[in-house]
Amino acid sequence: MEKHILFVEDDASIASGLIYAMEQEGYKVTHCKNVSAAFERMEDIPFDLALLDMQLSDGVGKEIAQVMKAEQVPVIYLTVVDDEDEIVGALEDGAADYITKPFRLREVLVRIKKSLQGEPETAGVLKLGGVSIDADAGKVFVRGNPVTLTALEYRLLLIFAENQGILMTREQLLERIWDIGGDFVEDNTLTVYVKRLRQKLQDALSITTVRGIGYRVD
Repeated sequence: MEKHILFVEDDASIASGLIYAMEQEGYKVTHCKNVSAAFERMEDIPFDLALLDMQLSDGVGKEIAQVMKAEQVPVIYLTVVDDEDEIVGALEDGAADYITKPFRLREVLVRIKKSLQGEPETAGVLKLGGVSIDADAGKVFVRGNPVTLTALEYRLLLIFAENQGILMTREQLLERIWDIGGDFVEDNTLTVYVKRLRQKLQDALSITTVRGIGYRVD
């Protein structure tokens, strides 16, 4: 079934290139230049994903994201704001992803595909330190208490669970997350996800940083 994407971007040059690329991938795209226009289209169209510029002429992309989140529609931010706190905050609020400008078209397309696919299909319950992963239900528990993770945080945790005691390089982790070469992903992206996992899982899981190489979970 054709996926319908709401694309909100006020830069005409960026919009035209991305619209063409997404349509070539088989997506149906509704493009809006501001928040008010997006809200009008959202009243009539059920979208499968929202690709949102953060700063718009009449508001911010987060206003649209709040509605999308309530409807369980994945949101990807597309913005010039390259600040770790802003990125972490957006992901914590439930964004599926956060892409900084300038970007590569292929990178955006891969992230769209991954966000639309949702969580990977696995089976059984995995144990990792004080963390339990119910892969059938896509739920994570810290010492019996449920913890909410974004789709990408969840995928990263699964990779660690499947490779306990193994040193995973940054390149290996990024390839497993995106299924393409790590050079298509912003370098700080992995750092942000690891930071969020540490904060959410606290002392239930020890993620060791091996400086200059990657991470290991024992």
